[in-house]
Order: sequence, then structure tokens, then C-alpha cells
Amino acid sequence: MWIKIAHFIIRRRVSLLISIILITVFFAWKATKSKLDYEFTKAIPIDNPKYIEYKNFIHKFGENGDIMVVGFEKKNLFTIDFYNQFSELVQTLKKIPEVNNVLTCSETFQINKDDLNQQFIFKKIFESNYTDQNILDSHRAIFENYPLYENLIYNKDKNSYLIAINIKHEIIQSAARFGVIQDIKNKLNQFELKTNTPLYISGLPYIRTVVGKNIEDEMIWFLIGSLLLSALSLYVFFRSIPAILMSLGVVLIGVLWSMGTMVLLGQKITILTALIPPLIVVIGVPNCIYFLNKYHLAYKKTKNKEQAIIEMISKMSIVTLYCNISAAIGFGVFALTKSNLLIEFGIVAGLNIFALFFISLFFIPPILMFMNPPTNKQLKYLNNKFISKFLIKVEKWTMHHPKYVTTITLSILIFSIIGLTKIKSQGFILDEMPHSDKIYTDLKWFESNFGGVMPLEIMIDAKKPKAILHSISLLNNIEELNQKIISLGIFSKPISIVDGLKMFKQAFYNNDKQSYVVPSATDLAFMAPYLKAKQPNKNSTNNLLNNFLDSTQQFTRISVNMQDIGTSQLPIYIDSINKSINQIFDTSRYHIVLTGGSVTFLEGSSFIIKGLFDSIIWAFLLITITMLLLFRSFKMLLCSILPNILPLIITAGIMGWVGTALKPSTVLVFSISLGIVIDVTIRFLINYQQELPNFKYNAQQTLVQTIHNTGISIIYTSLVLIAGFIIFCWSKFGGTNALGWLTSLTLFIGTFANLIFLPVLISALYKRKKS
Repeated sequence: MWIKIAHFIIRRRVSLLISIILITVFFAWKATKSKLDYEFTKAIPIDNPKYIEYKNFIHKFGENGDIMVVGFEKKNLFTIDFYNQFSELVQTLKKIPEVNNVLTCSETFQINKDDLNQQFIFKKIFESNYTDQNILDSHRAIFENYPLYENLIYNKDKNSYLIAINIKHEIIQSAARFGVIQDIKNKLNQFELKTNTPLYISGLPYIRTVVGKNIEDEMIWFLIGSLLLSALSLYVFFRSIPAILMSLGVVLIGVLWSMGTMVLLGQKITILTALIPPLIVVIGVPNCIYFLNKYHLAYKKTKNKEQAIIEMISKMSIVTLYCNISAAIGFGVFALTKSNLLIEFGIVAGLNIFALFFISLFFIPPILMFMNPPTNKQLKYLNNKFISKFLIKVEKWTMHHPKYVTTITLSILIFSIIGLTKIKSQGFILDEMPHSDKIYTDLKWFESNFGGVMPLEIMIDAKKPKAILHSISLLNNIEELNQKIISLGIFSKPISIVDGLKMFKQAFYNNDKQSYVVPSATDLAFMAPYLKAKQPNKNSTNNLLNNFLDSTQQFTRISVNMQDIGTSQLPIYIDSINKSINQIFDTSRYHIVLTGGSVTFLEGSSFIIKGLFDSIIWAFLLITITMLLLFRSFKMLLCSILPNILPLIITAGIMGWVGTALKPSTVLVFSISLGIVIDVTIRFLINYQQELPNFKYNAQQTLVQTIHNTGISIIYTSLVLIAGFIIFCWSKFGGTNALGWLTSLTLFIGTFANLIFLPVLISALYKRKKS
């Protein structure tokens, strides 16, 4: 069948090339419409209870992740010169059209009681500009008289201050976020230079924007880097510029198809799908190496270009088909999970890795037909002395010292299994960033001064309308829970409706600081007319309370930020809060849920890890079925699977010994590696089966021939793959970095496992001459 296909490709080479080019032009046009994705909850399926609770919270209270925070330390903030410049910065930020509002000390207000009209009057504490230090000092005294603001927007003990910038949600969810964040940063930089005051910037919108921008930049640089590295590797091997250009053509076509596929499927670029173009390059180049290597071997033997191409197609097509199927399975199984993030990655990666087979088959042979035959210089690599000596040693190890190979393999395996027991699962919101990066150090500053920036929301359902403000016991329960949260030591100051009522009580009793406590039933009765008074002012009583009440007054919220403590510690603190809730509240009267960015981050991370483990199982099962269909032999199935499990266990063991935690980026390695490493096994075993008749089914002689026949292309291909993945080690993101070195390590181990352990295994299973 493959010989007929080879003749068809040669006859129809022009029409096949034109078809490939036209399809590529279409995908390239589609690729120009690709966009970045800014939705952080895509890791969680929409039917997940935590996702439903989060969306329910947003429906009642709005988004809680649109706050960008800026902090600084200043002992003399309230001096005329510095304060005026600070106030000018705040007014400049407020004028940015995409900013909803800005909260900081210069934007705070005082509340006074108007007995005549029975209402509370809101008035800004500070003016925009001062010429008299005494007036500024008096306003500062008013500001510091309100306990609400302490540890919320200023830390008195550390002389640190906070600016909270609320950005419009539709901007945060669009590409415009980059320009807005940069505009804000430019204004902050000007203030920083003018006043010589270091600024610290954080908050989820800022973190996601910076990370998103780095993803976009890295995708481009890694794509360029992988192409250059592949070109260099190909030149070292083949010493042929046309061969390099042809191979780069294959992978570039694959990249454009993958980008176009994303757009066709309505997908945007995520932190995972951004890896697909470089991966296409890395995985596509081996196709070219194997085809060219077989072509050169055939041409060296026949000295006939067309006959060599026919032999290349007839011998290598079935090998490449199954290799690409197994690699596509390794990636495609992510589509069997419930995480949208993984599903999108799996579909695009699986389809396009499989498409690489057709691109290689219908592009490489026609191009070779138009190229000149290879020269002796270009065939010189087939007699590489260093590799030949290495393969002779491999032959000796496998044929004459199988017990040593088995003993060493078992020893390494036991060592790795012990390492497996040391693996821990851990992830952080900024786990991907180096600890020396400013975005990381700024986050730690906010954790030290204001308790962190990861939002946690506690939503309380009183189960009937207008029940929140009519229950003194509920208000006291909320205050008790707030104190419990503070005592845990990793949270910022909680803010709830109780804090608003405490502030109104303070105002009702003539701003006596000692009155900043939870109102009693008597207090609420006296304050009721003042609280119900309608005011046109945007800082009215209703607006202040409505930040913590839904429209029916059945639901209220407690808002708090927390430190980035990681996925292993986060459940412990969440459980601690839940235990406090069960102890403090009558859960038969109130339904209370924890939600917000922290909970969705934890749920998303856990869901991805579970999905990745599931994908490994699926990949193993599907690849096992594929191998069984290919070889139709249980013994050959064992030969194809065991050498590929070995590298995964060793890599996992090394992770345990060096302290690399299990997280989405590191678990991803195993499914990818399984799909790639088995390519080497398939090529070795198919070549072994093809050579068996030539050696009268003598397993030992056939193995020696197979080691020397496939060894060169296996080593070259493995070096290209390893070099292709190593480029990810230069990533700023810890996850991408780990993907690079762990996958390279697995491929390195897999190469040795297939060249040394696989022949020993075949020898043990096929001791008789005939198989």
C-alpha cells in the first residue's frame, strides 16, 4: 500500500504542494486574528460547585478581582510639599477613563451627624492642595481618628500607605488592559522619580497583565529560538541548506496550522496553548530527520533519487504515522478532562501534531524530487565515528552484559521509587515567577504591610429578605469571625457591613473613637432614621452599606485579602475558617460559602492536577491499544511499554529527590513525554521487525543490525528534541522552565532506555531464534 502511495505522491507532487500552500495561506490568514485570553477561571468547568458559587457571588456583588494596588513607605507623607504631589498623582489616576475610582488616604471621608435632618453627612477629609501645614495636620488628626482606615489603607507601625485603583471590569477582560496598566505605570514612574519614593505594585489585574504580556513575548521568542536551534541542529547533521529550509518549511506550516486552528475553533491564546507553536517545531523536526535519514541511507545504497524517495515513503510512513499518533495521543488526552483550559490545549495540540504526519508526507517527498541528489559531504554524517563507537559500546552492553544492564536499571528504579515518596503537591499564584522579579518582591511587600492581595470572600445568606440589618446576633457573629480571621496571621483586615455600622455608630456619638464598636439593638434603633435617609451624594449611607449588601438585604459579604501561601497550606486555612463559621454561626439559619480568587485558584489548580493525572492514565491506555494494534503481540506490547514507563518513574523520582513540587506545569511533563519518548520505541521495534526476515528471524543478529541502523537517527532526533525543550529553561516562568528541563531529562533517559534496556528486554523475551 505504501509503495502505491509513494508513486502517487511522486506523480502528483505539484498539485500536492499547491494544496499544502493554499491550506497554509488560509490558516495563516486565520492566525492573524488570534487573541490572548484573560479569563482566569477557565481551569474550572462551569458545572463545578465552586465555580457556580463564585459566579453567584459576582452576580450579587460584582467582580472582586479588578483592584490594582500601589504601596509606598513614607514617614513624612503629611508634609505640604510631598502631600500635594501625592494628591496630584491620585487626581491624575482618577482622570484615566478606564479607572472607576481610587481609594487612598487623600480620598477618605469623614461622617458627621445632622440632627436637624436626621441624616449622616459625608465629607472628604483632605483637600487637594495645601498651603498651610496646620490645616493639613488637623485633617490628618481627623483621618487617624477613624479606626476603619487603619491597616486598610495605611499601616501606622510601618509608615506604609496604599492606593487601591479600581479598573473597569470590561477593560480587565480585554486587550486594552495592557495599555491601561502601562498608562498607570507611567504616571506612577513619574511620581517615583519626582519624589524619589520607591513604589510597590500588585493586585490580580496587574499580576495577570504582566504575566499575560510575558507569555505573549515568550511565545514569540521561544518560537524564533526553537526555529534557529532546529536549523542549527539540522545543519550540523545534514550540512545542507536546502534540507534545512525544507525542514523549517514543515514546522512553519505546522505552526501556522496550529495558530489557525485555534481561531477556527473559537479559542484564544492561554498560558498552555501559547506553548503549542514551539512544541510543533520541536516535534516536527524529528519527522524531517527520520525521513531524510532514510532517504540518505537509501540513496547511498541505490544512487537513484526517485527509488530512494519511494523506499523512504514505503519504509518510514508507517513508522512516522504511528509515532505521530502516539505523540498526538500524549497531547490529545487532555481533551478528555473537564477543564476547559486543558481541553483547548489537548484538541489543538493533538490535531496539529497528527497533522504533522500529512504535512511531512505530502511536503517532504515532492520537495526532495525538485532538489539535487545529496552529495557525499551531506552523507558524511552516516559514518559519524563518535556515534559509531558509541553504538558499538551499546551493542556490547546489551548483547554481552545484559545482567549488568538489568541490575543497574533495577537499582535506578528503586532509587527513583524512594524519591517518588518525597514528592509534594504545591502551587503558588506567583509560583511561575522568579523570586528576584519585582512583581514577586512587590507582592511580598504587600503581604508584609497589608496582609496580601489574594481576594477571599465570605458570602452569608440569611435565607430571607431584609434579615441582615435586623439581627444583632448576626452582626456580633460577623465581628467574632473577623477577629478569628485576623488571629490566623495571613489575612488582611476583613471588611464587612459591621465595619460600616461601627463607623456610623462612631459618627452618631460625635466621632468618639471609643464608639467604634458593634452597635447594640438600642444603638440601631436610634440610628435607624439616619441610616434610612436618602441622599444624592455618591458617598451616601446607602451606597456605603450596599457595598456589603445585595439588593434584597438577604445576602452580605466579608471581604478579606490573604497571602500567597500555596495550595498545600491554603486548604488548611480554609478549613480553619469553616470550622470557626460552624462554631460561631447557627448554620440552620444561615448558609455561608467561601469564594473569591483564592478559592477559585485552589480549585482550579487542584482540578488541573487531577485532570493531568487522568490524562496520563488515558494516554497510557490509548497508547497501549495503539501498540497492540501495531505489533499484534503481547510480548512486543511489553517491549514497547516498559522502556517508556521507566523514564517517567525516574523523572518523577528525581523530582522527589531535588524537591520539585507537583503542580500543573510539572504534571504536564509526564503525558507529553510519554507521547514523545514512545516514538523512539516505535522506530526501533518496527525496524527490528522489518529486519527479522533478513536474518532468518535470529533475534540477536537482528538487534545488532537494528541498533546500528536506527541508532544514528535516534540519537540525532533525541538531541534535537532535547535541545528543543531545553530552550524552555530560559523562561521566566517556573512552570515553563520546569517543562523544559523535566521533559529534556525524560527524553534523555528515554533514549538510553530504548537503546540499551529495550534490546536486553527483547533478548530476554525472544531467546529462541525464530520469533
